[in-house]
Amino acid sequence: MAAKLKKGDKVVVLAGKDKGKSGAISRVMPDANQAVVEGLNISIRHTKQSQTTQGGRIPQAMPIDLSNLALQDANGKATRVGFRVEEGKKIRFAKTTGEAI
Repeated sequence: MAAKLKKGDKVVVLAGKDKGKSGAISRVMPDANQAVVEGLNISIRHTKQSQTTQGGRIPQAMPIDLSNLALQDANGKATRVGFRVEEGKKIRFAKTTGEAI
């Protein structure tokens, strides 16, 4: 099945503590059905100091389930993703505006 959300896509969070916030996808994990969005779902990780890195409390973006994310259209609202074949190529498009992504 084709991926509806890819790295670099602007998305809106539909559910959870960051509901309504938006950001860009920095990493997608299709096997776990999750994605990491920059600046959202932040968790504090405690790390031990080493010779190369400073220790302490480091904020880190944690994965969000793909079902809780929706693609952001040109108006900044959540939209669904559709697929169509044009000139022998499969392309993604926003269902609300109909324009290719």
